[in-house]
Amino acid sequence: MDLHLTDKRALVTGGSKGIGRAIARQLALEGVDVVIASRNQAELEAAAKELAAETKRKIVPLTVDTKDDESVRQLVAGAVAALGGIDILVNSAAMPAGQSTPPALADIDDENFYADVDVKVMGYLRTAREVAPHMIRAGWGRIINVSGLGARQTGSIIGSVRNVAVAALSKNLADELGPKGINVTVVHPGLTRTEKTPGVIAARAAAGGISAEEVEKRMAAPVILGRIVDASEVADLVAFLASPRSVSVNGDAIPCGGGTKGVIYY
Repeated sequence: MDLHLTDKRALVTGGSKGIGRAIARQLALEGVDVVIASRNQAELEAAAKELAAETKRKIVPLTVDTKDDESVRQLVAGAVAALGGIDILVNSAAMPAGQSTPPALADIDDENFYADVDVKVMGYLRTAREVAPHMIRAGWGRIINVSGLGARQTGSIIGSVRNVAVAALSKNLADELGPKGINVTVVHPGLTRTEKTPGVIAARAAAGGISAEEVEKRMAAPVILGRIVDASEVADLVAFLASPRSVSVNGDAIPCGGGTKGVIYY
């Protein structure tokens, strides 16, 4: 299927590694020029160089702190200057989660709660707020917010709160921006294989005195697919949602964790 993405322009926050990098890569393979953004300049430059060499598309690294309004304004202005506009926004910048033990109630304080929510919820809102006027003027756009299955299951208080909030934000944006030609969706990855996963598995294997294969088997036990979904497979879904082909999907939350056993969600 031709996704009709050639020469579109995308901004991907959290684009230097993990799911964000996989999304930037897939968009570029579909013909999109991409600005990748995160806080670490060295990681961004290395990722941009590698992605540009592989995809033969324009990949621009720009630093941002999504907790800061002015930093986000500068990012969007820089992305528009570099690409000539922004057709697609993928919000993927967030505090790491999912591959470590979440804090219990007694260990959660105001600082770590608000720091996490500020990055993932307010950060997504800040970026969408700056990008939306450019999409409105163009009469077309796609905003995809990367959230997580914590929105649909317990186990992490902060994870559930922030991911539910991202879903609510996305639906509100869809209702407001949809009539202007802008689709807003949210994807909920589960535990996802990224460049960090081998290290996590090795550490758990050493701590538990079991094999890496057994650790991975236990991690994948709740997944219908029977294995951990790869970041590239999440990126395939996001590339579709970023395309003109996805016009019938707006305001919806789409899980992409390989399926969760024993759960009915409608």
